[in-house]
Amino acid sequence: MAPKAAGAFQLSSTRRAAMLALVVCALVLSVAVPLRTYISQRSEIRQETLLQQQNAAEIRRLEERKAQLLDPAQVEAEARRRLKYVNPGETPYVVELPTPAPPQEQDNTKQAAPNKTWFERLWETIVGG
Repeated sequence: MAPKAAGAFQLSSTRRAAMLALVVCALVLSVAVPLRTYISQRSEIRQETLLQQQNAAEIRRLEERKAQLLDPAQVEAEARRRLKYVNPGETPYVVELPTPAPPQEQDNTKQAAPNKTWFERLWETIVGG
């Protein structure tokens, strides 16, 4: 009797399955790394696009501010407001509103405490007296 052929390349079915699994694993590994790189690059591109949009908005805002400061009246108003400049012949004045006094505590021990030395106050906090 002639030996029976075991299929392609003279391999048994178990060996063919093992070779197929090896080939599939190699394909998965060869696709996984570029796929991971692609996904991470997409995320980075999204972040950079957002940053670029924010920078463009900031540039527009600064260009508008630059255009405002080309007007001499705007520069004078800024000098008056921020630097408190006045024109010759003007009398500057500043109105300061009184600040409310902090509420005074009703605790008499805290009012008497500054008359004592630090170690007396420490001893009173330890003994509770």
